[in-house]
Amino acid sequence: MTGESSTVRKVVLATKNLGKIVEFERMLTNHHQSIQVLGLRDFPEMPDVDETGSTFAQNALLKAEQISEYTGLPALADDSGLCVDALGGAPGIYSARWAGEHGNDQANLAKVLRELAEMDQPTRGAHFTCAVALVVPQPGDQPATFVIQEGHIYGHLIDEPRGEHGFGYDPIFVPDGYDQTTAELAPEVKDRISHRGQALAAIMPDLIRLI
Repeated sequence: MTGESSTVRKVVLATKNLGKIVEFERMLTNHHQSIQVLGLRDFPEMPDVDETGSTFAQNALLKAEQISEYTGLPALADDSGLCVDALGGAPGIYSARWAGEHGNDQANLAKVLRELAEMDQPTRGAHFTCAVALVVPQPGDQPATFVIQEGHIYGHLIDEPRGEHGFGYDPIFVPDGYDQTTAELAPEVKDRISHRGQALAAIMPDLIRLI
């Protein structure tokens, strides 16, 4: 094959979360220079997708399917969250709306710290999970092709937020083997060890093969 179609591959990020968009764009570019990342700026009317699944994987697939259908292009979506041992794995799939308002990072983080503070010597173990789903439309009436991969990062929570990088619960999460929170780590370090970085690395061979 020759021409632009053989070298430039387009994929739509099925998210309106600006923090995720920045991370995905950075990581995708680092993995493969020929991938053109499209997003909210290219599709400003991109619809919100109701996250009605009961798992990270189900929610990621819901978002990728609906945005791929909306744009007619391959779509990449993730669903991720913080799972706190002392809270029985919560907030989990409700991480982005744990305090009641979707996407209010400060309120969500404050609620987790408040719930831990109300416990008598709670364990501090926690992990992030990320499921990434790729949906690629097929010609005619053929069903779309989809792939799902997951990544995890384990660590513990601290009492006070630290760091200016990242988003969400990053300022209170310290990965195993590190003294810094994920909001203090350099972006290239976080990309290498994070749940999202691991899930994206796992799905990259399928992304390159299918789009």
